[in-house]
Amino acid sequence: MSLPIWILIFVGALVVLLKASDWFIAAAEKIGLSLGIPAFIVGVTIVAAGTSLPELVTSIYSVLENSSEIVVGNVVGSNITNILLVLGLTAIVGKKIIIDFDIMNIDMPLFVGSAFLLYFCIYDNHFSKLEALICLIGLFIFLAYTFGADKEEKDEDAEDVTLDWKVFVTLLLGAIGIKFGAEWTVKSIIEISNQLNIAKEAIALSAVAFGTSLPEIIVSVKAARKGKPEIAIGNVLGSNIFNTFAVMGIPGLLGVLAIPENVTQFSLPLMMAASFLFLIMMITKKISNWEGYILILFYVIFIGELFL
Repeated sequence: MSLPIWILIFVGALVVLLKASDWFIAAAEKIGLSLGIPAFIVGVTIVAAGTSLPELVTSIYSVLENSSEIVVGNVVGSNITNILLVLGLTAIVGKKIIIDFDIMNIDMPLFVGSAFLLYFCIYDNHFSKLEALICLIGLFIFLAYTFGADKEEKDEDAEDVTLDWKVFVTLLLGAIGIKFGAEWTVKSIIEISNQLNIAKEAIALSAVAFGTSLPEIIVSVKAARKGKPEIAIGNVLGSNIFNTFAVMGIPGLLGVLAIPENVTQFSLPLMMAASFLFLIMMITKKISNWEGYILILFYVIFIGELFL
C-alpha cells in the first residue's frame, strides 16, 4: 500500500487505541473508586497503569513483529512527554499545581529510582533478561507499597460510585480495542519508517510517544480543571514508573530488545534531566504557570532536536 494509506491506518489505529484505552480507564477507575481506594492511589496505580496500556501493548506487538527498537523509543519518549508536555499543560490549564501531601517520602524516590534503573539498564545499548526481571520486581515493589499505603483511607467519592454490568462490558470492549489498535499501530509504524527511510525509534520517540501519552494529557488536564492536582501528579508519577518497570520488563522477557545508540546518546540523558527537573519542582510542592510554559518549551526543543 502507498504511504498516504499507511499514514491513515496509523492515525486510525492510534485513535482506536486511545478511545479503547479511555473506555478501559473509565471502567477501571469506577471499579477502584467503588472499592474505596483513595484518589491519589487510583491516579498512581489504576489510572496510571490504564493510561500506560497503549505503550505496553504496542511494545509487546513490536517485539512480536521483530521491531523491538520501538520499545525503548516508546518508553523513553513517553517518559519525556509525560514530564515536559503533560505536566506543562496541566500547570498551564490549572494556573498552578500545589501538592498538599508528602510526595517526597516514598513516591518521588520510587520515581527517581525507576529513572536511574532504566538508565543503568540500557546505557550500554543492551537489555538482558535479568534486567527485565529486575524491572518486574521493581513493579511488584511499587504496587505492593502503593496499595499498602493509606489502606484505611477512603475516597470521599467512593459512596457515589455504583457498579453495573455496563462497567464490565466497557472494560472488555476497551481491552479488545486496545489489542487491535496496538497491532495496527505497530504495523503502520514499520511500513512508514521503511517507506520514508526513518528510524523506527525516531517515530516511537515522537509520534507514538505523543499519541500514547494523550490519555495522560486528557486525564491530567481534566484533573487540573477540577482542582484535583493529586490525580495529575499521581498519573505522571505512576505512568513513568509503570513504563520503566512494566513496558520495558514484560517485552524484555518476551524477546531481545534492540537499544539504538541515538536513544542512549540523546533521548536517555534528556529523560534523566527532565526527571531531575520534576524532582526539583516537587521539593517546593508546586508548579507555577510560567514553569509550565518552560516545560512545554523544553518539549518543543526535544522534538526539534530529535529530527534535526
